[in-house]
Amino acid sequence: MRTIDKRLTAKLAPVLIKRAATLTLPFDARCKSRLAATLDTGEEVALVMPRGSVLRDGDVLVADDGALVRVIAAAQDVLVVRAPDALTLTRAAYHLGNRHTPVEVSADHLKLEADPVLEDMLRRLGAQVEHASQPFQPETGAYGGGHKHGHDETFTEDYALAQKVFDEHHGHDHDHSTCSHDHGHAHR
Repeated sequence: MRTIDKRLTAKLAPVLIKRAATLTLPFDARCKSRLAATLDTGEEVALVMPRGSVLRDGDVLVADDGALVRVIAAAQDVLVVRAPDALTLTRAAYHLGNRHTPVEVSADHLKLEADPVLEDMLRRLGAQVEHASQPFQPETGAYGGGHKHGHDETFTEDYALAQKVFDEHHGHDHDHSTCSHDHGHAHR
């Protein structure tokens, strides 16, 4: 099995990129630094990237044998959020950011992974929300790193411990097994 462990930063000739094998992944898989994956040709590969890496649509990777692999953002279930005015769209972005929700930002809309709780919140804010199947390419963060909490190998253990402390402090017990949710608490 080939191992893919490097991201190219140099500009390559378009013909080389076009000839490269492709690896189509949804956002949650592009956030993992260690992944057993299948190239679009059907070949099984091991993806071993530096911790905290987030692969972007169009990234060119290098396998241990020198072969190039181009990353493609897979279509996935997303919410496309539009608003009747800039203030409503800005408020929607603020509330999503307050929940640390990965968001793709465009001039006239926001895009996020489908979530019924967030969909309800956005509609209550006055935004129009439509379901779509599209590639998802969220912002990488103000400092260029990526959305590091919630997408690495230690997240499950770290989150369980943090949730236990939170529940002990706030005294409520409901399932927190999913990463993206809202239960009415403001982040401070």
